[in-house]
Amino acid sequence: MNAKKVVGEKAVEFVKDGMIVGLGTGSTVYWTILKLGELVKNGLSIRGVATSLSTEELAIKMGIPLVTLEEVDEIDLTIDGADEVNANLELIKGGGGALLREKIVSANSRKNIIIADHTKYVSVLGDFPLPIEVVPFGWKLVYKQILKLGCRPSLRMDNNLPFLTDNGNYILDCQFKKIKEPKELAIYINMIPGVVDNGLFVGMTDIVLIGFDDGGIETLLKNTLGQEK
Repeated sequence: MNAKKVVGEKAVEFVKDGMIVGLGTGSTVYWTILKLGELVKNGLSIRGVATSLSTEELAIKMGIPLVTLEEVDEIDLTIDGADEVNANLELIKGGGGALLREKIVSANSRKNIIIADHTKYVSVLGDFPLPIEVVPFGWKLVYKQILKLGCRPSLRMDNNLPFLTDNGNYILDCQFKKIKEPKELAIYINMIPGVVDNGLFVGMTDIVLIGFDDGGIETLLKNTLGQEK
């Protein structure tokens, strides 16, 4: 079975009629959006807030009505993926380059659900390089400051040119190996002038659904763990 598809469709069960839903970005949320599109065609009434241009295009293709953050006071529920997640519901996100918009949407949501396949569930964050979004102006100076943190940063490239986020910024992918204090590191990184935001999501997640190839789903909740098979 496709673990991403299983868990992506499972998350749709949390969506109720009339909700404003934050639509995440990535290969797992892809299945969520496809399923939501089917339900909308069958009468489900929701409005979506896209976290990236690619998600916006997919949602429109699936017939999901979209609104901007400026048009709503609050988002009822956001469903998004993660590049890494631990038992404390701390995340590394940004592999797809949408970390800033994802974090803004997440911060303005009443509930955040993260979906991922079992390969993304780790004991300690850091094997996946931490994305840090930086403004192009003076990015090499920002690079030098981040280098002092003991990581190996590299400028993300796309066809031999710097990768540009939907916000027109660069991304530094930083290999820390082990991030034992995600909250403290996130705060420190964001104090560096030129940094827009980083891919550490701490204290923002309410539920994590982990999908397995056999169709099983493990549910992680704040301060408690449960399993569903």
